[in-house]
Amino acid sequence: MTAPHAHGTDRKLTDAEVLDLREKVKAFMESDVYPNEPFFHHNSPRRSEAGVKKMKELQAKTKAMGMWAPHLPSEAGGMGIGFMPYVYMNEILGRSPIAPMAFGSQAPDSGNAEILWQFGSRDLQDKYMKPLVNGDIYSCYSMTEPEVSGADPTNLQTTARRDGDEWVINGHKWFSSQGEGSTFAIVMCASELDQPPHRRMSQIVVPTNTPGFEIVRPVPVMGETDGSHAEIRYTDVRVPITNILGEPGGGFRIAQKRLGPGRIHHCMRWLGQMQRAFELMVEYSLTREVYGSTLSEKQTVQNWIADSYVEIQAARALTLSAAKKIDTGDEARVEISAIKFFGAKILHDVIDRAIQVHGARGVSGDTPLEGMYRAARGARIYDGPDETHRMVVSRRILQSFKAGNKWDFGIQ
Repeated sequence: MTAPHAHGTDRKLTDAEVLDLREKVKAFMESDVYPNEPFFHHNSPRRSEAGVKKMKELQAKTKAMGMWAPHLPSEAGGMGIGFMPYVYMNEILGRSPIAPMAFGSQAPDSGNAEILWQFGSRDLQDKYMKPLVNGDIYSCYSMTEPEVSGADPTNLQTTARRDGDEWVINGHKWFSSQGEGSTFAIVMCASELDQPPHRRMSQIVVPTNTPGFEIVRPVPVMGETDGSHAEIRYTDVRVPITNILGEPGGGFRIAQKRLGPGRIHHCMRWLGQMQRAFELMVEYSLTREVYGSTLSEKQTVQNWIADSYVEIQAARALTLSAAKKIDTGDEARVEISAIKFFGAKILHDVIDRAIQVHGARGVSGDTPLEGMYRAARGARIYDGPDETHRMVVSRRILQSFKAGNKWDFGIQ
């Protein structure tokens, strides 16, 4: 039985309540998140004993505040605040790499919990979703493969064939984020080979202790000090037929339900990163003196501040417009692709300028900028490379014009 929309809400929050929520998140970031960033830089919140303990303490605080799992409705164990309030909340959570985990909304667990809630059976929800949402276990999402381009997932080669009441899975994956230490993986695999390309794939839950599930290695990734982007081999991995999410061949539909809103949340978190880098740049420019005056009095720095402000505002407006369209039930394909490649560029550019203003300090570990910069480069690749998203935007606009319809730039 398919559950309701993952962003269902107990009731609609008023604007005043959303503002109050944001203020509470900001206060917690100041009191508990930012001061602990240096600690977590040296103590993994997933792998070191001290890091796990400290993260559990932060999570207990957000649970006690009623701010746990903002991505889910209350009946699934979440806050029940709905899609748009969570969008606005993510703008603040994105300012720190440890904040999403402290609030129980870190990727890929948040997306996995959402699709388990929407498409998982009651048994799968009880067995995997509930402990995942509670923060008792971790999970991974196993889709990308080294042998084929991730930009075209119709070419994925991992297969699942039926054998009695079991699926038998064979294939090779990598960049399965958080693979090490996960209790289960959600695997995208071709199960309906006689169907059209977009109806061949299914998503299946695979416990990581299943025979034939092998983590080959953690893939080292630029900007990641804690994330385990695992390379995994599936060799005659057998799981029950009932471990499928949704119906056979429904993998792409589930992926769109997961990736569309997920890209919105990525972009909102990027906005938090941009804004933090912007603040660091402006504040430092006001105090650092060079050649008889502060950096803030140099025309080049003033141009960087002005350009960054305008670009952040533009990225924010585009992202919120796309989010509001998704909230109405529209897939917003063009809008999501637009914010994905535009937001990734602005993220990089603003952090780059902030580093330049800080000089040698900017590439040191004395500010969060160097880590932000390394992580920002991946934004142009994961969840679809810039080139793919540009293609989506241009193709859909061209199709509209060919059909005799100009593109509507009206207010959403």
